[in-house]
Amino acid sequence: ARARGRRGGRRPVVTADKLARARELIDGKGLTVREAAARVKVGKTALYRALELNEHRGASGAEKGTRATIK
Repeated sequence: ARARGRRGGRRPVVTADKLARARELIDGKGLTVREAAARVKVGKTALYRALELNEHRGASGAEKGTRATIK
């Protein structure tokens, strides 16, 4: 399956576009995570997780598609 370009697992709910838009709303307009999640139509827990993983990946240089362990 991988040779044919298929990946297993569930598709991410928070896409890169949704994450960028949510970050813009939070940082630029001062919205809460809950308000930003409602505007981009994702759950607040999913958005918190995506924001946390994105920060962690940026700091460690981990590549897209790798799992990050957060303590």
